Amino acid sequence: MTALRFYTPLALILLIWQVAAMAAFVPEEMLPSPVLVADGMWRLITGGDLLLHIGVSIYRQLAGFFLAAFVGISLGIGMAHVEWVRTVFEPLVRIIYPLPKSALIPLLILWFGIGHNSKIFAVFLGCLLPIIISSFNGTRGVQNQLVWSARSLGTGPTRILWKVYFAAALPEIMSGMRIALAMSYTLLISSEFLIARAGLGFLIQKIGEQGDYAGMFAGILIVALIGFGADRLFVHIMGRALRWQEQG
Repeated sequence: MTALRFYTPLALILLIWQVAAMAAFVPEEMLPSPVLVADGMWRLITGGDLLLHIGVSIYRQLAGFFLAAFVGISLGIGMAHVEWVRTVFEPLVRIIYPLPKSALIPLLILWFGIGHNSKIFAVFLGCLLPIIISSFNGTRGVQNQLVWSARSLGTGPTRILWKVYFAAALPEIMSGMRIALAMSYTLLISSEFLIARAGLGFLIQKIGEQGDYAGMFAGILIVALIGFGADRLFVHIMGRALRWQEQG
């Protein structure tokens, strides 16, 4: 029943989209019909290089995301409990937070070139701040009673940081990571649109320049499906990681 509620609106949207395309309400080059998009998808799949572009994009996205997770969690927890870390990094976080990260892509290309590094760093910057903020807020919100109880049982500072602060803040940390995961695809495709030699953003732009608008829509759909699948996988991992909450 849950699956039916989820997929029924999507099916209705596809139906309305197909009817609108058949009635020529919108020019075909602006909105190809689902049938044409499906044909474009098939041509991409059988074209031979789709998996290469998907692999390149996923590599860049995962590298930037996991690097941001490691640095962001460390900085967030450090800012919450180490005064000098907060003094040094909090002003930087406040300044960078409202800045559109896509505006930095040309600068990153200038610094790191047109290869993997500029795209990875763009994803890293886009994911970093949500993870820092969720880690900071989650850790700061840990109840003092938990810390006092751990200390009374002889738990050392390092184990308290890992077993108490990190564990108690994990739900908020993972919520921030989920937001960052969604943002990572935006920054990745934007950077690949601007300049790249491979990747899904590069592929979509190249197909669009060739006038194959159905194929371009198919490429966008592939990105959406990959993002959806990554989100569902992360929600599954998140549920397993936080299963102890239900048991408690």
